[in-house]
Amino acid sequence: MKTFSLIGTLGIAAVLGIGGYALAQQAQVTALRTDPVNAPNRLGPDFQWKGKEGRMQRNYRQQPPLIPHSIAQYQMDLRVNQCLSCHDWSKAGERNAPTLSMTHYLDRSGMETDHIAGTRYFCNQCHVPQADVAPLVSNTFVPSSPAVR
Repeated sequence: MKTFSLIGTLGIAAVLGIGGYALAQQAQVTALRTDPVNAPNRLGPDFQWKGKEGRMQRNYRQQPPLIPHSIAQYQMDLRVNQCLSCHDWSKAGERNAPTLSMTHYLDRSGMETDHIAGTRYFCNQCHVPQADVAPLVSNTFVPSSPAVR
């Protein structure tokens, strides 16, 4: 009986997968990205950072701070996190950069450490750079009031 249910489940999954692919092909699904996924991102001439330095207004409670500068050439991998060269607590004062929240130095069990926690190592999981560019899609989002800092 278990063999039949496994074979039946695999058969149904295959039919759904093929059907979904056929629907996507028929609907002419297109992406917002114009370059292939493995190609580097191209920044247009309207993607300027000048005059955007400094803290940016948050749009809702608990929103992670936005990055007010380009991170296009920043190395961030298992060995190096270039954000920490300015924002780590040991360097932020001399670099005149905001320090990381103390929550970034708590391990999984809630114990405070003197280095950034592995769960908070990849900054752009939560923090994103911003620039004034034309929106890719229409947006009707309205920030909560009053403005949150």
